[in-house]
Parts: sequence; C-alpha cells; structure tokens
Amino acid sequence: MLRFAYAVVCLALVLGIAAAEDKKEGGTKTLKGTITCAKCDLGIESDCATVIKVKEGDKDVIYYFDKAGDKKYHGKICKSPMEGTVTGTVSKDGDKMIVKVTKVEYK
Repeated sequence: MLRFAYAVVCLALVLGIAAAEDKKEGGTKTLKGTITCAKCDLGIESDCATVIKVKEGDKDVIYYFDKAGDKKYHGKICKSPMEGTVTGTVSKDGDKMIVKVTKVEYK
C-alpha cells in the first residue's frame, strides 16, 4: 500500500511539472520578422500556409499561424512577403511552432 501511495505522489509531481512546462510555452508573445507563405516563398510546405520567420540567435524559427489567422491574413502575404509583428499565444504541435494570432501589424 505504501508503494502505491508513493507511486501516486510521484505521478502527480511529474504531471504537475509537465503542466507547468506547457503553461510556460503557451504565454502571449510578440514575434518580429517576415510574414510570408511557407509554400510560395519558403518552399517548405506542399500547401500554402501563413507563417512568420523570426531570427532567434543565429537561426531562423518558423511560427505557423493558427487556422483562423492563416485564413484571415494569407491573401496579403502569399506572393509578397512583408516585415511585421505578430502577437499571440505560442504552442508546439509536433515539430511545428504555432501562434494563435491575436494581432498582426505590417511595417
């Protein structure tokens, strides 16, 4: 019985740490970079997708817009990338960084 209680406590701690990590990742961020199409400009997708390419340190990081943001903003940038900022909640889906867009500003 004691081992079972110990296992439950350990599991609760692990799940609590995992939940805290998810919350850190999901905070609101403002991303500055090039808002563009992952297919037409970057050539990294087989279908059009709105993204912002951000310079972080010495590498470029691609953040994909969520479905609503993709639909709303794609027409303006598909063939003409634009510098700007995107504000939203950032999360990770597999290997992709996703931003749930709340605001977009073009320079």
